Amino acid sequence: MDLSQKKLFLLDLDGTIYLEEALLPGAAEFLTWARERECAVRYLTNNSSRGVEAGLEKMRRLGVPARREEFLTAVEATIHYLQTKRAPADVYYAVGTDSFCRQLTEAGFDLRRTPDADVTVVLCAFDTELTYQKVEDACRLLARGADFLATNPDLACPTLFGFIPDCGSICQLLENACGRRPVYIGKPDPTMIQLAWEQTGYGPAETLMVGDRLYTDIACGVNAGTDTALVLTGEATAADAAVADTPPALICRDMAELLERLKASRGENR
Repeated sequence: MDLSQKKLFLLDLDGTIYLEEALLPGAAEFLTWARERECAVRYLTNNSSRGVEAGLEKMRRLGVPARREEFLTAVEATIHYLQTKRAPADVYYAVGTDSFCRQLTEAGFDLRRTPDADVTVVLCAFDTELTYQKVEDACRLLARGADFLATNPDLACPTLFGFIPDCGSICQLLENACGRRPVYIGKPDPTMIQLAWEQTGYGPAETLMVGDRLYTDIACGVNAGTDTALVLTGEATAADAAVADTPPALICRDMAELLERLKASRGENR
C-alpha cells in the first residue's frame, strides 16, 4: 500500500476518533494535517442513535471542525437502501431512538410506534432508548412474518468504561427469541464508501478506510476494494487482526501512529 497516494480518508468515529467526550490520541492532529493538505475527509459511522446534527455538535464540543457533508451514517445508508431496494408501500416498525425515527419520517417513510397489522418491516437500530415493550412489539411482528432489517451488525459500542450493547446485540436478542436473522444495511456493506466516492470524485487507489472494528470498518473497506487501516483504540486487537477473514492492510496503535506513517510516506519527517 502506498500511503503517499491517499487523498480521501474514511474515518470511523466511536473508538477511532473519540470515546464518548474524549478525543483519542492523534485524532485532532490527524484532521488538522489532512485539511492543511486539502485531503478529503468523510466520517463513516454505524451509530444510528443520533443524527448528523448531533454528530456535528459533538465534534464542535471536542474542538474539531467538521461539515455536514462530511458525515455518512448508517441512517443515510439505511434511507438509501429503503429508497432503492424496498417498495414505497412498506410500513415500518422501528426499534430505534426518537432521533432515528424522526430521520426516517422526514425522509418520507411510513413509521408506526405500535405493532399495527399493516406493518411489513421491523427495522432495528442502535437503540439507546430501548424498552422491553419495543422488544415484545418486534417479536409480535416478526412472528406474523414481517421482514427484518437492521442498520448495522455492531455488537458493542465502545465507552470510557468498556462497551455497551449495539444494534447487533439487540438483533441477537430478537433472533434468539424469534429465530429470525435481519438483513444488515450499514458497514460492512460498501454503500457508504461508494457514496463517498460519488461525492468526492476519488476512487479506491486514493482512499484509506480507518476504523477500530474488523467485521464492520475493515470489512467495509475490503468489500469496497480499497485499502484499510486498523487502529487499536476500540474493539479489535492485533491478535484479532492476525486471524481475521478480512485483515487490514495496516495496523496502527492509534491515529497518532497513522499520522506519523502518512508523514513518513510523504517525506515530511525528514
